[in-house]
Amino acid sequence: MTQAGRGAKARIALTGATGFVGQALLDLALEQGMVVDALTRRGQPRRDGVSWIRGDLADRDALDEMMLGAEVAIHVAGVVNTPDPAEFVAGNVSGTLAVLEAARAAGVPRFIYVSSLSAREPALSRYGESKARAEMLVKASGLDWTIVRPPWIYGPGDRDTLDMFKAAQWGVVPVPAPTHGGRGRTSLIHVADFARLLLAMIPGGEEVTFRCFEPDDGRSGGWEHGEMARAIGAAVGRRVWVARLPAWLMRLAARVDGKLRGGRAKLTLDRVGYMTHPDWVVGAEGRVPATVWAPQVDSGGGLRSTADWYRREGWL
Repeated sequence: MTQAGRGAKARIALTGATGFVGQALLDLALEQGMVVDALTRRGQPRRDGVSWIRGDLADRDALDEMMLGAEVAIHVAGVVNTPDPAEFVAGNVSGTLAVLEAARAAGVPRFIYVSSLSAREPALSRYGESKARAEMLVKASGLDWTIVRPPWIYGPGDRDTLDMFKAAQWGVVPVPAPTHGGRGRTSLIHVADFARLLLAMIPGGEEVTFRCFEPDDGRSGGWEHGEMARAIGAAVGRRVWVARLPAWLMRLAARVDGKLRGGRAKLTLDRVGYMTHPDWVVGAEGRVPATVWAPQVDSGGGLRSTADWYRREGWL
């Protein structure tokens, strides 16, 4: 068990603190009285309990500074979407290796890695492949590690799911149709629950050390794509038509999006690869022990509160 597990408030070295998940994690860690050294590429407002370290995953000096005195490193940062496959390798594989090396050099005893459920099927996408390769590096690191593979994370501040809420306001929600037929299923988790989970992993111990977890919202069997679409419709107060898009149409849409938005395209061919897979439901073998963590946010209510947040912020 690490020092953080003996009752002391942890000092966390955190990557990805300015992103969707990282912001929620940072806020919760500070609420719990923890101290955070956070990597950032841009200047950030001063916050009590946070030391902002200017740099990125390729900046070894910044990584070394971030790790000084840390009891646990939580590696959230990574490349989620890009039209250039080399960026997945640079951000997710080389970047993870650099963070691991800095943690080892500083003697940080505990390492928590945020992977992705897509790592379960690395042949489907360059993104999933890069996450699977990063997991191998974590497992070979010699550190006291835990890997967490989240499914679809939603909640306030999420710009990816925002597009589905916007579509629902028009009465239609597009969902991928699996390549080999069927309806397709996925698991969800609210960002607040996911942040709580990461902090619950900090103490380590035999229940969580050297294990890979797949958390979700507690809904048995996940969400059929149409159910999820209708739940998003209900969250914005609309009865929606579920538009099931076959893989060929999604690939065409990805090419069009790439032409129109270039590197800012949200739908890429790589994303189509795993979006059209029929089963992104978390596995029973990856369940988090109930003694460590359990989800608190029902996704029906979570989607409604997310829609409310979007409206308050003027995003919808």
